[in-house]
Amino acid sequence: MSFDAERLYQLLPALYRLRDANQGRALEALMEAIAREVGIIEEDLAQLYDDQFIETCADWVVPYIGDLIGYRPLHGIVPKVSSPRAEVANTIGYRRRKGTASVLEELAETVTGWDARVVEFFQQLATTQSMNHLRSTNLYAPDLRQWEPLEQLGTPFNTIAHTADVRRIPPRRGRYNIPNIGIFLWRLFSYPLTNLPAVKVDDRRYLFSPLGSNTPLFTYPQREAEFTHLAKPLNVPDPIRRRVLSHYLNEYYGRDKSLFVTWDGTSVPVTDIVACNLSDDGSSWANLPQTKVAIDPVLGRLAFPASQPSPKTVLVSFHYGFSANMGGGEYDRTPTINSNLQPIRKVPLAHSTIQDALTGLSEGAIEINNSNRYPETPILAVAPQQTLELRAGDRHRPTLVIDREMSITGSDGATVSLNGLLIVGGSLTVTQNSADPIHWTLHLRHCTLLPGHTLDIKGQPQQPTAPSLVINPQNAIIYLNIEHCILGSLQVANSHTVRITHSILDATAVTNTAYTAPNGSAGGALQIENSTVIGKVNALTLEASNTIFLSPVRAERRQQGCVRFSYIPATSVVPRQYQCQPERAITQRAQELKLSDPAMLPAIEQNLIRTRLLPQFTSLRYGNPGYGQLSLRCAPEIRQGTDDGSEMGAFHDLYQFQREKNLQTRLDEYLRFGFEAGIFYVT
Repeated sequence: MSFDAERLYQLLPALYRLRDANQGRALEALMEAIAREVGIIEEDLAQLYDDQFIETCADWVVPYIGDLIGYRPLHGIVPKVSSPRAEVANTIGYRRRKGTASVLEELAETVTGWDARVVEFFQQLATTQSMNHLRSTNLYAPDLRQWEPLEQLGTPFNTIAHTADVRRIPPRRGRYNIPNIGIFLWRLFSYPLTNLPAVKVDDRRYLFSPLGSNTPLFTYPQREAEFTHLAKPLNVPDPIRRRVLSHYLNEYYGRDKSLFVTWDGTSVPVTDIVACNLSDDGSSWANLPQTKVAIDPVLGRLAFPASQPSPKTVLVSFHYGFSANMGGGEYDRTPTINSNLQPIRKVPLAHSTIQDALTGLSEGAIEINNSNRYPETPILAVAPQQTLELRAGDRHRPTLVIDREMSITGSDGATVSLNGLLIVGGSLTVTQNSADPIHWTLHLRHCTLLPGHTLDIKGQPQQPTAPSLVINPQNAIIYLNIEHCILGSLQVANSHTVRITHSILDATAVTNTAYTAPNGSAGGALQIENSTVIGKVNALTLEASNTIFLSPVRAERRQQGCVRFSYIPATSVVPRQYQCQPERAITQRAQELKLSDPAMLPAIEQNLIRTRLLPQFTSLRYGNPGYGQLSLRCAPEIRQGTDDGSEMGAFHDLYQFQREKNLQTRLDEYLRFGFEAGIFYVT
């Protein structure tokens, strides 16, 4: 504002000001009110100028500026497009580069949130050479002496020429043709694990995975501030291949890179590393090294040379692939950490063990500030009306290797929380320290209670039917809240309540039981949302939304609860269903045939519908990068079957279908005239 109430008041004749002072300053108050209104008008006039520019305009103006340039809004499920201001600002620049591979790749990454690579398939067509346009690298027959083109054959980085493919590219059938553009997307993200002890097999052989199983190592993508070139293998979260690691070791190995090894406190230099195939060879591994440290990125194995003394301590840093922030990991968990909870005892800075930090603590937090393995079985006990939390520090994922049942004892009005932990080797057992009826709460957030307790080197669960969590007190009411977790089967007495969201409940096989009471009867009241359940469910009451049940479900009290927008097997006994599959598809088919009752639909057609709608997954084995991820072969009714049009199951909040629709919207606008694009998922 260019003036204030005092300046406006001083513009009045002195006679009026003197008289106003003698009569209670009513005129001065009027000037103040006028000044406030003038200030608002003056500020609005200044904003009118700012509203002419997308960088400074008010939020409500953004859609109007976008409409002026023909901007088409998207689903705001990715941070970069949640507010369209940046996209509207960049639209003119995008359109000046319209149709180029670089702008298509930039748009694909921006609107989907996934790493992308654009391929112009007409560049890879095997054609007769023209003297006016010689392409010396585009030979019809590949040079078999060149390893890299052969290694990248069939990948988004292929450079070998192909004959023409007449099938169309939008249905993902054809590829190599003149009008075809391929958009390759990586649905998996690369997650780090830093300075954790390698699992020892013997004095020379080690495993990267803290679970003691094979695991593929992933590339740590190198991000660029600007899109100056198309994506290369180092720019995407791809599994590392042996031969690629061997020839580009300097790009993949080292601190702040894809993998790194420390031997007895000393960093292993890149000159002492060799990529190798360490597959099983009888009772040992093949190709054990003699002079260098061997790494197998496909199996996640590490071998030390026989010519050197056996290491005492081996620390590894590497990256693994997974779909989302779930089950613990070195990702941001700040919103779930209660920083006001005091005191905070830190491990291993102030206390060497978790149990040492727990000793004498009835309220507060134990925070583990590394990703080490802790071979101990802590005992948690909380006083009445108190809160106790055992958590990993932000961007850490420690592994608790317990050798027996881990006891959690609650009291009336208490709260116990586990956050960011990977627990292997045994189950959690919930008890109480009072014979009187009590109420208390147990939270599990971003935790993994390993299904099957332990894995062998091939990733098979060693105790497939063992529960991950047992809640047996009969004279208590315990509220169990599970968020963004991966865990094995639950055994919960029917007096308790369980709420599960954005999680995977895995009994290791569809024939095993994932939820029941310890005595085999119906488990406690179950509320489950946006989750995937592998195994049978037997609950007292059931409320479910956007959830996939791969095995039959039974609710003892069908007059309570509801199941909505979920997949329910045919033999299930559940409360009333709303928009659930496959019954919804059967009903729609009966309506198409104008049948008064879906039961009138022939049994063979009903079975065909149920078979088509059976959810299909990339993998149902924990430890695989595609664990719990819906396959592209899965029926659209499952991939788009929730209340908001997203996919059913644990990865509902990824909104994968909406991401693909965003990309298709932008391709319609920015693709060169006469060209067609196909979207291909690499992972």
